[in-house]
Amino acid sequence: MSLNRRALLASAAGFALFAGTGLRADGHATHTVEMLNKDPDNPRARNVFKPRILRVKAGDTVLFKSVDRGHNAAAVDEMIPEGTEEWKTKIGADEEVTFAQPGIYGYNCTPHASTGMVGLIIVEGEGMLDNLEDAKGARQRGRAKAVWEEIWEEAEAEGLLEPVSA
Repeated sequence: MSLNRRALLASAAGFALFAGTGLRADGHATHTVEMLNKDPDNPRARNVFKPRILRVKAGDTVLFKSVDRGHNAAAVDEMIPEGTEEWKTKIGADEEVTFAQPGIYGYNCTPHASTGMVGLIIVEGEGMLDNLEDAKGARQRGRAKAVWEEIWEEAEAEGLLEPVSA
């Protein structure tokens, strides 16, 4: 089968659109969370994940991108669904984590957790809110306590904690 120029350009455009969405061959998306020394939108905010709240579909992958050295991403045991495996990326490395089970996933930067370098991933699907109260009730230290309060308020205000309606 030969492609004429129009068909070839259409195919290339379709591929570019597909590649630009972050979709993988299996139909799931890859999302990026940057690990930063300071927030480019708020230079007073130090040691942050950007975005700090992310809602994804079950099976999607999150790339924790080490933009600035000295950071990692590690699951907070009390803030992940029961039966899921904790993860901990290497400091200063880009690493991917795939989220297969719906639920609430709290994580932090191990060296900067008490300074408030924390983040939330909400994985859509059946039972996505089953561990919400446990996650909200997890004990936090230092500045992380105030940042988690902000995150929960923001997630609620933006409707991120509402199940997807069919």
